[in-house]
Amino acid sequence: MRIAYLDCATGIAGDMTLAALIDAGVDAAAIRAGIDSLGLPGVTLNVSTVQRCGFRASYVRVEHPEQHAHRGLKDIEAIILRAEKLTVKQRDTAMRMFRAVAEAEARVHGTTADRVHFHEVGAIDSIVDIVGVAIGFDLLGVKQVVCGPVPTGRGQVKIAHGVCPVPAPATAEILKGVPLRDVPLDAELTTPTGAAIVATLVDRFGPLPELTIEAIGLGAGTKDFRDRANILRLFVGTAKEASPFADQAFVLETNLDDVTGEVIGYTKLKLLDAGALDVFTVPIQMKKDRPGVLLSVICQIADREKLEAILFDETQTFGIRRHLVERSKRQREACEIETEFGWIKGKLGWRNDDDLIFTPEFDSCSIRAAEHNVTLREVYAAAESAFAAGLEHAAETHGHDHDSDDGHDHDHDHGGHDHSHDHDHSHDHDHSHDHGHDHGHDHG
Repeated sequence: MRIAYLDCATGIAGDMTLAALIDAGVDAAAIRAGIDSLGLPGVTLNVSTVQRCGFRASYVRVEHPEQHAHRGLKDIEAIILRAEKLTVKQRDTAMRMFRAVAEAEARVHGTTADRVHFHEVGAIDSIVDIVGVAIGFDLLGVKQVVCGPVPTGRGQVKIAHGVCPVPAPATAEILKGVPLRDVPLDAELTTPTGAAIVATLVDRFGPLPELTIEAIGLGAGTKDFRDRANILRLFVGTAKEASPFADQAFVLETNLDDVTGEVIGYTKLKLLDAGALDVFTVPIQMKKDRPGVLLSVICQIADREKLEAILFDETQTFGIRRHLVERSKRQREACEIETEFGWIKGKLGWRNDDDLIFTPEFDSCSIRAAEHNVTLREVYAAAESAFAAGLEHAAETHGHDHDSDDGHDHDHDHGGHDHSHDHDHSHDHDHSHDHGHDHGHDHG
């Protein structure tokens, strides 16, 4: 899988991103052709090489006649729609960035996106930056965009509405949900345009992923800081496709020696209800030979914070250890099996086509055992037997005909319910985040 990684060491802006794309190998002539088709008179995109703290980087500058127009969202849409050189995808990407800005400005000023008038973002250089970035990422041809934490900077910035603290109000709105980091520079490191690029194009946030680097694009910001290079790095490379049979999870642990069994039991139930994958305890010997309990939680990465909050609140622990682990797992899905005692709920698991397993659900089995006055073990055995019989019937009925035309027609009817499994399990997640903010500043 081809991916792009944005390393925003000193923030992100539209001109920096466009420069990084060109520096990474995107055809500048193709970007210029798309920009020329916008029909903006006298606009020229200049690309040059500059130094930032001794490091080489590309720098873009938009030259255009002086203007005083304050454009609205419909004005921007009209400009983009008349550009015959833009593809449908490029138009859509550019408009999503502008809508993100419009919606952010609307929330800040208490109005609607259609009534917002862009000031900085409506400027020609910002229009060129956003459209150029939309073209550039389309031509880059990556399947996923990852981004590191985004620094906003410190101090104050002057915009059309006066002097505002950094990050500016619309920029802050756009960056909701984006991990930030502090870089001690009194400057606007992330502009509204840069924030809109991140919010719209980035699929996930985190450190530089495992990949084989193909290209590194370096895009310079306008300001030249004394002790750090004002450069956005764009890594382009290939990474292995994520396996459906492996993932990552957090293990949370805390040692308890002053909590009652009832509190631990209640905490375990609350953790499971909140999404923990598993919760378990192990007896341990603590300091001064005090007997204690090791309470462990396995959870999805996204659930860590809320589950840690439950542990702190319910156990009053003074600390929680956590570590990220790699998991090998079976794919799974819920199903029902028809037995002599009625339908039994359970779970199917598989790693490939020939290792399908079935695990009956305890609650479902216990209900059937009580209804028919039989042991729980009998119900479990009946469910497993019915599943095995269903596999045999599927093999006989559908023949597992390896001489069929395509050689891959294996439909399995497990226990009366049709659980045909497409083991490709492709999930089409639309990660486009339309948060809307843009002031269209050249990176400070």
